Amino acid sequence: MSSNDDSASEATDQEATARPAAFSPVNSEPQGQGLSLDFVLDISMPVTAELGRASITVRDLLQLSVGSVLELDKAAGEPVDLYVRDVRFARGEVVIVDNNFGLRITEIINPQRRIRELTAADQDG
Repeated sequence: MSSNDDSASEATDQEATARPAAFSPVNSEPQGQGLSLDFVLDISMPVTAELGRASITVRDLLQLSVGSVLELDKAAGEPVDLYVRDVRFARGEVVIVDNNFGLRITEIINPQRRIRELTAADQDG
């Protein structure tokens, strides 16, 4: 029997003892610098208001001109979707403010619903 075999048999003879792990206490106060969101508040992001969608052939697309009407899949008065970075964020209704179109937010999509919609889109596409 070699010396390596002796140390292995000694290790199996000893009982293993379990003890709870020691963790430092959790502190709710911010630690370190830079945990404020102030540094991201000035970042621009693309925002898109989607009135509706349509699917047309390239031939029909090339025939569009000033005054052409493109039928969308939503009826007049239906809520308009608001996307931030291509993720649906809110819904609203179209309003006119000082002769400009605007969007009055009527619903903010909660994060759980956004995740469900993203998951469903991934499975469909």
